[in-house]
Amino acid sequence: MKRNKHKYLSKEEALSKLQRYCAYQERCHQEVRTKLLDLGIYGDILEEIITELIIDNFLNEERFAKSYARGKFVFKKWGRIKIKQELKLRKLSAYCIKKGMQEIEDDDYQKTIEELLKKKDKYERETDPYKRRNKLARYLIQKGYESALIWKTIKQLEL
Repeated sequence: MKRNKHKYLSKEEALSKLQRYCAYQERCHQEVRTKLLDLGIYGDILEEIITELIIDNFLNEERFAKSYARGKFVFKKWGRIKIKQELKLRKLSAYCIKKGMQEIEDDDYQKTIEELLKKKDKYERETDPYKRRNKLARYLIQKGYESALIWKTIKQLEL
């Protein structure tokens, strides 16, 4: 069992720490719960702190889902499948996941698939057209894009 190397924190000190933690960037309930457990806060006090963070709007899972989905799509160029899996891993509700996914516009999504395919195609060394297309598709599938959309776009771009 991991020993707690932190000094005992009062509820107020823990709340203050977690307010800063949540203000720094959006967090989901699971991340906050883990952080509190790491700080040695358990039971009713843990639940009370989470409740206060929600009431004071430091913690909002719908806002987290939107921010997470937008960020991973815009900056990491992740596809919907991967983003959805990551949100599920963080134990978000189906409602929050749906709200998060609405942040990704279909037009932007399609443009991103095209950009990623063109960029990958430029640097791909494979000369056999069949193998080349498969490598391009595999690259986007591992980034979380839907295979049907990928293949449709590959055909449209005539890669």
